[in-house]
Amino acid sequence: MSEVPDPEVVELASKIFDLARQGDAEALAAYVDAGVPANLTNDRGDSLLMLAAYHGHASAVTALLARGAEADRANDRGQTPLAGAVFKGEDAVIRALLDGGADPEAGTPSAVDTARMFGKADLLELFGAR
Repeated sequence: MSEVPDPEVVELASKIFDLARQGDAEALAAYVDAGVPANLTNDRGDSLLMLAAYHGHASAVTALLARGAEADRANDRGQTPLAGAVFKGEDAVIRALLDGGADPEAGTPSAVDTARMFGKADLLELFGAR
């Protein structure tokens, strides 16, 4: 017997995930400061940080990391925010994640693997990979 989710809670969560996709760092910070988990994930395991990173919002990434979001938290497919940022070519996000402690070797494929796949020698050098 499973519990039916409260429609108001589902609506609020959807709004917060949209804020991450849109990169509204100020609103995200306010929600997390008010008690929303910094590592809140959707039905695919994508965290707020993953969504902000994938959509290219470095300021939102920084705000979430400052509030305890896990830099290497992988989604249900094993992908990390850093690998997503490498895939999307989001240099400012890559730097924000690295500054926040992201491990280029974490996840499947890792950020290193993704950089290799797309021939991004500059990122491989940044990650210290060969």
